[in-house]
Amino acid sequence: MLTQIINGRIFTPQGWLNEGSVLMRDDKILEVTNCDLALIGAHMIDAKGMYIVPGFVCMHAHGGGGYDFTECTSEAFHNIINAHMRHGATCFFPTLSSTSFDKLKQAAGICQQMMEEPGSAVMGLHIEGPYLNRKMAGTQFADMVKDIDEEEYKDLIENTHCIRRWDASPELPGALDFARYLRDHGIVAAVSHTEAEYAGIKDAYEAGFTHAAHFYNAMPGFHKRREYKYEGTVESVYLTDDMSIELIADGIHLPSTILRLAYKLKGVERTCLVTDALSCAATDGKSINDPRYIIEDGVCKLADRSALAGSIATSDMLIRTMVKAGIPLGDALRMASETPARLMGVDDRKGTLQKDKDADIVIMDHDLKVRAVWQRGRLVEETNTLF
Repeated sequence: MLTQIINGRIFTPQGWLNEGSVLMRDDKILEVTNCDLALIGAHMIDAKGMYIVPGFVCMHAHGGGGYDFTECTSEAFHNIINAHMRHGATCFFPTLSSTSFDKLKQAAGICQQMMEEPGSAVMGLHIEGPYLNRKMAGTQFADMVKDIDEEEYKDLIENTHCIRRWDASPELPGALDFARYLRDHGIVAAVSHTEAEYAGIKDAYEAGFTHAAHFYNAMPGFHKRREYKYEGTVESVYLTDDMSIELIADGIHLPSTILRLAYKLKGVERTCLVTDALSCAATDGKSINDPRYIIEDGVCKLADRSALAGSIATSDMLIRTMVKAGIPLGDALRMASETPARLMGVDDRKGTLQKDKDADIVIMDHDLKVRAVWQRGRLVEETNTLF
């Protein structure tokens, strides 16, 4: 079926198109044009002056809708993806937090199966841990982190075909060889839960660690040891020009000043927006079935309020937070779609509204709330408040 979306501001790689239309047939974008004349035989969608933007790329989320990917069931995977899709995410790299390798294998099997489904939104698997610095892992991961085991990770990678990203602490013994192996297999390696300083980050980048997970979180900045001062992971990543970063832009994990600083220093092409969402994201935001955690002030905290435990953000919230912080809407959109698509190697299909790319399209109103979502040309009915 030919569908034509008209009467909206269209965000293209060249900028905003104030008059025009987006044509899609089946699961692909047929054309983005500056002509908004109705086509004979097309199903017309009136965007009513709202924003027509690319679907968001969810490259780091652990759960949502009351489910976690580590449950390792098809039901959990589908429910999490459907929950976030209602908030504009149309492309997913399900994230597994530190867990056993038996569960990682189980999750990889589900992920591979979903990737083969017609119209799937799943592009590959993202693993965070279990190779993390124990001092930086946090209490929620404390029982699951471990030393790097070459035989273990090689076995998993060589017997699966879905892993696209793996996060680890680069200071661990064997981490640089791990990164080289990931690079050789086309897998993005990211530093995470680390206390590496400049020399360590420099070595990590040269070995293949090209990305920094949840930047500023679970890593030190400028600090002192006795009477001397040292750069932290944060400054070291800034100084590594080509290393990309991701920001949990929920307005809680990072204040607006830091969001602006990261945007200013790393730029749109090296900055991604992520939710890092837990199971309680995309729900009522008030309940969680684990006594170790509480939901308060729009974020998940440890029950004793000693630290943040994770995010309950959704993709549309990231856009609103960045714009509120003073970042131009177009740049915020790129950091949620175009940049993560490119960094994760799916920009041939995802991330921008262009001819022959997947019809992943979101309509947002002027308050930047989602009003309609198409995932590979399929209207996500729960989002439709337009017609």
